[in-house]
Order: sequence, then structure tokens, then C-alpha cells
Amino acid sequence: MSRSIRPDAVLVQAVIAGALSFAHLHDLAAAAGQSGWKAWAYPVSVDLLLVAVWRRLRTERSGLAWFWFLIALVASLGANIATAGLLDLEHVPAWLRIVVAGWPALAFLGGTLLAHTPTPAPAPTPDPEPAPPAPVVAQPAPEAVPEQITAPEPAPALPQAAPSVPPALVDHARKLAADHRTRTGTDIDTATLRARLGIPEDLAGVIVAQLA
Repeated sequence: MSRSIRPDAVLVQAVIAGALSFAHLHDLAAAAGQSGWKAWAYPVSVDLLLVAVWRRLRTERSGLAWFWFLIALVASLGANIATAGLLDLEHVPAWLRIVVAGWPALAFLGGTLLAHTPTPAPAPTPDPEPAPPAPVVAQPAPEAVPEQITAPEPAPALPQAAPSVPPALVDHARKLAADHRTRTGTDIDTATLRARLGIPEDLAGVIVAQLA
């Protein structure tokens, strides 16, 4: 089954633009002193730089690729304008001769940078955040019944032991009691004995009980 060949207007325009630009670059290089095969090498160099830029722009829209795209565009567009009658090709200025002579090194630098500069790796896609867990409804705890605390019964008071009395103190108290009986005719009481000996009241009571 044969396929009909239909002309593509865009392709035809590309062929015409490429041929004219190729010829203009050749004419400008020849006018700048690059004769013979060297004049034909200049348009090839410009087109190769454009191809390198196009391949770079397909994978990365970086500032480096756009910079060399502008350089190649200026070289191609500048040759088209220069050969349109605005520039006397019989008397090319010195600065244009310098630009044309330095173009091969500039194009080689641009092609090398475009071909050997590593393409940055794409940023990793962050993992989707996990859905938050469902809220847990806390069940109310059963109310605790307060226990009745019974106060402990107080322990029975222990009988206090009678303080021990040194024998020497008892003898001295006996002398004081005899002297008191001689003077007053009565037995000495606890308060008097306590005052005479300078001892606590309970100890005085014990001594008085021993003297009775």
C-alpha cells in the first residue's frame, strides 16, 4: 500500500532558512579573510553549536544552555544582517575580523561545556504523608467508691515507771525529814522536800513515800 508524499510547509521553510543562513555565514567569513574551505567551516561550526544547544534544552532548561543558544543565535542572525547590505564586505572592520577569527575556539568551548557538563539529577519526589490515625475515644473510667477509713483506736496509756532514787539522795532526804520533824513536830511534805532538794515533784513524791 503506497503512501502519498505531502510537502510540509514548516520543513520547507526550515530548509530555506538553513540554506540562506549557511550561505550568509560563508560570505561573512570569506569577507573577514577566511578563504577556501575555512569559509565553509564557519557555518558548519555554528550549526553544530545550535544542535548541541538543542539537545541540551531537550533535557534541561539551564542558564548554560540558554547562554550558548544566544551566542549561536547572534552568530547566525548577525551574519544574515551583516550581508544584507548594511556592512561593506569589501572593507570589513577590524573588530569583526577578530570575532570571526576567534569563533572556532569559542564554539569549541561552548560545545564542550554543553556535552560534558553533568545534568543535575531531578529532585526526588517526596513520599506521601501517611494518613493520621483515627482518634481514640477514651472510655470513662468507673467511679471508684471511696473507702471509709476507720481511725485506729488509741493505745492504752502505759503506767509510768517510778523514777529510781539513788540511795544517797534518800539518806539525805531522811536527814532533812528528821530535822523538819524536830523543828515543826510534823512530817515533811512533798512540796517542802522538793524545795529543799531542788528536785522534780514526782521524784520528791517517791522519796516522801519511802520515808513514810
